[in-house]
Amino acid sequence: MPRLSVIVPVHRVQGFLRECLDSVLAQSFTDWQLIAVDDRSPDRSGEILDAYAARDPRITVLHLEENAGLGPARNAALPHATGDHLLFLDSDDTLTPGALRAIADRLDETGDPDVLVFDYVRAHWWGGVRRNALAHVLARTGAAPGGVFTAAEHPEILELLMVAWNKTYRRDFVERHGFRFPPGYYEDTPWTFPVLLTAGRIAALDRVCVGYRQRPTGSILSTTSRRHFDLHEQYRRVFSYVDEHPELAPWKPYLHRKAGEHCLDVLGKPDRLPPADRAEFFRATARLLREHRPPGAGTGPAPKVLRLPYAAYLLGRRAAAVRRRAGGTAARLRTVAAERAGRAWQFAHRRRPLDRELALYSAFHHRGVLGDPAAIHRAARELAPHIRGVWVVRPEHAHQVPEGVEHVAPGSRRHLALQARAAWFVNDVTWPWMPVKRPGSVHIQTHRGTPLKYQGADLRTRPGARQGPDVPRMLRRADLWDYSLVANRHSERVWDRAFPCHFTSLRTGSPRNDVLVRGDTARGAAARARLGIPAGHTVVLYAPARRDHVRGGHVEPFDPARLAADLGPGRTLVVRLHPSLADGPARGLGLAELHRRGVLVDATDEPHVEDLMLASDVLVTDHSSLMFDYANLDRPIVVHADDLAAVAASRGLYLDVTAEPPGRVTRTYEELAALFASDAWRDEESARLRARFRAVYNEFDDGRAAERVVRTLMLGEPVPAAAPADRAAAASLPAPAAGRDDLLQRS
Repeated sequence: MPRLSVIVPVHRVQGFLRECLDSVLAQSFTDWQLIAVDDRSPDRSGEILDAYAARDPRITVLHLEENAGLGPARNAALPHATGDHLLFLDSDDTLTPGALRAIADRLDETGDPDVLVFDYVRAHWWGGVRRNALAHVLARTGAAPGGVFTAAEHPEILELLMVAWNKTYRRDFVERHGFRFPPGYYEDTPWTFPVLLTAGRIAALDRVCVGYRQRPTGSILSTTSRRHFDLHEQYRRVFSYVDEHPELAPWKPYLHRKAGEHCLDVLGKPDRLPPADRAEFFRATARLLREHRPPGAGTGPAPKVLRLPYAAYLLGRRAAAVRRRAGGTAARLRTVAAERAGRAWQFAHRRRPLDRELALYSAFHHRGVLGDPAAIHRAARELAPHIRGVWVVRPEHAHQVPEGVEHVAPGSRRHLALQARAAWFVNDVTWPWMPVKRPGSVHIQTHRGTPLKYQGADLRTRPGARQGPDVPRMLRRADLWDYSLVANRHSERVWDRAFPCHFTSLRTGSPRNDVLVRGDTARGAAARARLGIPAGHTVVLYAPARRDHVRGGHVEPFDPARLAADLGPGRTLVVRLHPSLADGPARGLGLAELHRRGVLVDATDEPHVEDLMLASDVLVTDHSSLMFDYANLDRPIVVHADDLAAVAASRGLYLDVTAEPPGRVTRTYEELAALFASDAWRDEESARLRARFRAVYNEFDDGRAAERVVRTLMLGEPVPAAAPADRAAAASLPAPAAGRDDLLQRS
């Protein structure tokens, strides 16, 4: 008896069917059967199914004599299902890699619940991928005591997409209650509501398991047809089921409201119903709700609207559309007015003298107190406390600002007023609200590490890398820079080429790397404790770069769960995705679930990557510039260069990091696993490669970069450049007198 029975109804999907079937066959979990139902498909779908069944005995194909529709086709497969749990997969959708393993593990973990609800992504035909907006519901309900709950305990589970394919169902639960799909459109409605309301044990899996294909055409529910009138009959089936089960009577008001909302949603879409049938649909909806109105119902928005005549409803919709258009126009006018008012406000403040004791800071496009600017800010508070430091931080990140640090929202009147008078500007990107640079103000560009991928003007030769970057705008903003901080001569050359503007290079070292050079063991230990890493464990930090040549920015070159297992006992895998992927679907494809189960640690939300580096014993990365920072720790680095050629072709690379790497290089997962199995990742050859790499790329990092910036630029004190050959000594000795020119290289 298999663990899972996967049921796939098939009709007119010959262009997508192979991808669907392959997504099942490629699963690492193999204890399944697949029952495919050829619903009298007029294309070659039936032939494709037979060919797959001939190659794999786990696939059973049923050929219906007449086209029955999606619901009856699923029903036809049920008597042939022998698995413990049922899973319905539409034939143009796909399972994500590892989905069945994650589902099976969660079923085991929660003791075979009646229903398991999992997540999905909308995979658009143009390549975009968008995660379910209600994914947080799965994360919250997944944390229920014992992992299981009922709809009464967590009614928000009913707000998720009412479809059959985002759930598994215990087969004996389905058979005991006689659940079947009805014919017609919206067949999922009278299946899903009764199933969820009846289930005594529901579990949730916060993992993306299905790619829900979004076609420009072809969806049955997107066609214009009178078949949409089926929705009323489907809700009558739901109400009939509730009437037959008195214990479900408290759900009647909720279902009554949902029926009204669902019907009005269909009515509000102009491509669903023929224009001549819209009034009839409205009246049929009102009749449905009158028939099944429970005591006390009718106060919600949908039933109240449906008590009006159709003409009044139509007038209301048209009035609402006019208000929306007027509101949109008004919003645009308000935006233009606000921009003009902001410029006037800024102009008024520019008439006042510069405030030599005011500095504005920003990092990572206003994401918080981070990176090099944060290190300079800390040094300035200690060495130049008379200079008031204000951070520009987006409101959604304001909660991460440390207590006692002043901050403003970007584009606000207060921000513009401060910007008009500030003498010091410290940023690792650019200032988008800077129309005029005042004489006497000083702009310090810290960058975000040593450049490995093409930047600035060099992106003109790689138009596919950034979907058409606005290079002229980049250069206009770079014209504001007075000083560009560099950690090595490679960076100096690249910034001079990528941004051919009038700034001065400062050989200061990278301020954010000061803590790495000093090896702050307390911060590392605190990060380990915060992440729950067992004492004495070897920590492997896996930090892949964003892929600009891939839509969505993320590619998983290997299964992180497999690596975590292959590392063996006494080792913890910590994964940190690029910050731009933190809210995307990448984590939902397994990382969040692996973290919850304790297989690995997902540290993507950790704001300070320096803490993660200090907490780790070895870095595994690809073409991420993090390797240049990490080398300051003098700890092993492994470069996993599985797709370096694709990155070089699409984005462009200044260096071939496999030719002069900071440590061992692997190109396949087998090589990576073998490296850790043999301990070659920390052998003498690894140390030799790292020493050569450090000599070149940690050239000016000596642990005093932030101090050097503050003393040299803000206080005007003479401080020498770091001595590359004696980094440790330079960090512990007082600075001898010297001229500022020791630091400078004119661009």
